[in-house]
Amino acid sequence: MRDSRAPAGGVRVTTCDTAGSLAAAVGLFDEYRHHYGAPRDADGRTLGWLTEMLESGLLTVHLAWADSADAPIGLATSHVVPASLAMGSFWQLRDLYVAPEVRRRGAAAALVTVVRDAALAAGATRLSLVTEPDNEAALSLYARLGFAPVEGLTSLSLDLGRPEVSA
Repeated sequence: MRDSRAPAGGVRVTTCDTAGSLAAAVGLFDEYRHHYGAPRDADGRTLGWLTEMLESGLLTVHLAWADSADAPIGLATSHVVPASLAMGSFWQLRDLYVAPEVRRRGAAAALVTVVRDAALAAGATRLSLVTEPDNEAALSLYARLGFAPVEGLTSLSLDLGRPEVSA
């Protein structure tokens, strides 16, 4: 795990860079998924999935630690996306979660800051994210950190798990 200090008192952020370092992320990632309605990991699939995403280069995992904590208190995942028109890349902050009992202590801001700094260092043209329109705490955090809504775009999704709708 690479270690980064972020501008938040008592919080450090590490970047998981080996499959073994993901072991610390498993419980927190499972809490995050459960928070959004996914069933708890009963068969150990979380570590395998996170390891596959890390080893394939599809996802980077960042962990926030309180200086006195034995386990991470927050996590963020990010990935690089080709930016065709700019012939460059942008980054997407995919997941951001801080354990409820330690929220509002700077961990989320520290995680976003580390992802932003890594994206800048890699030459990314922007950092994007998606959140629910009623998540006031997240929207307030993101606005404080300089994020703004994207005007003129509509987000669409095709559920590939359902039968196709014919034209």
